[in-house]
Amino acid sequence: MFNHAPSGYECPFCRLAAGGGDERRTQDDVVRRTGLATAFVSPRWWPKNHGHVLVVPNAHFENLYDLPSRYGHAIHDLAREVAIAIRHTYGCDGTSVRQHNEPAGNQDVWHYHMHVFPRYAGDDLYFTHPQKDFRPAAERRPYADRLRAYLGSG
Repeated sequence: MFNHAPSGYECPFCRLAAGGGDERRTQDDVVRRTGLATAFVSPRWWPKNHGHVLVVPNAHFENLYDLPSRYGHAIHDLAREVAIAIRHTYGCDGTSVRQHNEPAGNQDVWHYHMHVFPRYAGDDLYFTHPQKDFRPAAERRPYADRLRAYLGSG
C-alpha cells in the first residue's frame, strides 16, 4: 500500500540483509543481525552525527504501512540495542531514532529502515541535511568495529 519503488527495483537493503553488498554497503558495515532484522552503519552521514546506524527488516517491506508487527517489534528491539551501544561507545550525549515513509516523508530507499543517530549537544541534526558523498568503507569501519565489539557480534 502506498508504494513507490519503480518496476524492477533492486533493493540494496535486501541484498545486504541476505549477506551480500554493493558499492556503498558491505558486510563489514553490519553490526548485528537477528532472525528478523539487521543493523548496519550507514554510508550516508550527517555533518555532526557520523556513524549512524540503519536497522532494516531482513524481508522486503517498503514502508511502515507494509511492515508486519513482528518485524516492527524486532526492529524496535534491535534499534534499542544499537542506541545503547552507540551511547556506550561513541562518546555522544544521547541518541535519536527516526523513520521516513514515501517521498513526501523523505524516504529515498524503498525498503523500510529506521535511523539510529548519535546526538551531541548543539549538533543541529534536524536542521541539517546528509552530506552529498557517501562515506568510504574505511571511514565507517571504526564505528562498526566499536558497535560489534560492544554488542558481542564481532
